[in-house]
Amino acid sequence: MSATRLPTTWRSVLPHLDEKLPPDRTPQTAGRDGGVQVNLPMELVRQSVLQKEHWDIPAEVVEAYKAFRPTPLWRAKGFERAVGARVPIYVKYEGGNISGSHKLNTALAQAYYYAKAGVRELVSGTGAGQWGTALAAACAMFGMKCTVFMVGNSLRRKPYRGTLMRTLGATVHASPSPLTEVAAQSEAGVNSLSLAIGEAVEYAARTEGAAFCIGSGETYSILHQSVIGLEAADQLADLDAEFDAVVGCVGAGSNFGGIALPFFAAASAAGTRPPLLLAAESSTTPKLTRGTYAYDRTDATGTGPMEAMYTIGSSYPIPDSHSAGLRFHGAAKVLSAMRHRDQISATAVGQVDALDAGRLFTRSEMVLPAPESGHALAAAARLAAAGAQGNNGPLRSDKGVLVCVSGHGYLDLGAYQQLLDGELSDVAPDPRELRRAMSDLRPANTLAGVGAGREH
Repeated sequence: MSATRLPTTWRSVLPHLDEKLPPDRTPQTAGRDGGVQVNLPMELVRQSVLQKEHWDIPAEVVEAYKAFRPTPLWRAKGFERAVGARVPIYVKYEGGNISGSHKLNTALAQAYYYAKAGVRELVSGTGAGQWGTALAAACAMFGMKCTVFMVGNSLRRKPYRGTLMRTLGATVHASPSPLTEVAAQSEAGVNSLSLAIGEAVEYAARTEGAAFCIGSGETYSILHQSVIGLEAADQLADLDAEFDAVVGCVGAGSNFGGIALPFFAAASAAGTRPPLLLAAESSTTPKLTRGTYAYDRTDATGTGPMEAMYTIGSSYPIPDSHSAGLRFHGAAKVLSAMRHRDQISATAVGQVDALDAGRLFTRSEMVLPAPESGHALAAAARLAAAGAQGNNGPLRSDKGVLVCVSGHGYLDLGAYQQLLDGELSDVAPDPRELRRAMSDLRPANTLAGVGAGREH
């Protein structure tokens, strides 16, 4: 394994995009010109909109990072043999902290900025529980209250996620809960991250001293995650490693953005061609591979901003799966804009293939990945097994593949048990439901460029 210095700055991709991101809309003005009012600490607002490339990480956040960063990077030779790789596979591992995932990188930053702004309680929704756990840990570190709405099916499968959050001092509610109007008005049996986020938005709005915060799709959260790619670049240089592709799983996009976008920014600054940047999403939630680029709401309340995103529609009933962290209907607006301009690629992976890749990785590398990370490993294995193949394969050369394992799977053993018992299957999205959920969305074709990007 290679170690490196801890970054003291985050790196933004915004200065390297050809055009600014399409503006957010309020639900009332969606389809007309106009911005939205945001309830964020001003530094997070600036990080979302300014064309500034390097942002100093506050000293208090750097100090908190030192407990678990830099994170390991190694060449996964055992996994290469297990999947028949033709090129090297390099792994960046983010699971070695209290939250068990990359989510702590932005949770600490956000808690710091909200605390400075005088907020006393942070409220959020979480799918698989990594974000809720990270937020609980960050709130504990910065002396704040924390309330988490966790997707009910996921919490029932992984009750110890709730136990860990409560151990860190958080209050945890299964979503849908009896506490909000948005849950009361939801369809029976609905369990989605969009609904959990909607409940958190409603709860925070009526609670004095509280603020809603989100951990994945926002531009500032992707900025905070750039520490992953920045460290990886140094570690790969230490190993004299060459690579041709960067892979990460995508729910809303912070893990993939964190590992991939610093390499896009570096290539843009140097005037060189970036590596293939491949987003691996769940086949149950195929926004980047089967969705549309449109304005859509980000939560089930419909009161939050309408964002330009690749989406399958916020009303789409997402099939259940063990990859709760990937079950969000839309992708981050910065990733969506880049997908629209063919700057990133995407592929969909089923949970059986994802967990099987996780099983192979566990046996060959002695690290148990989360089901979400299994999607990235399955996609990376496909790339590495195909290689360049004389320019007929997906890679441009015989260089390696870098993949981010964004979290551990020790609270996901129930999913692995089902895989081992042969009880796991994939539920394909209903094409009619997809068409219905996307039918009324306003296209966001405000960026120049053509196509929906490459699929692998």
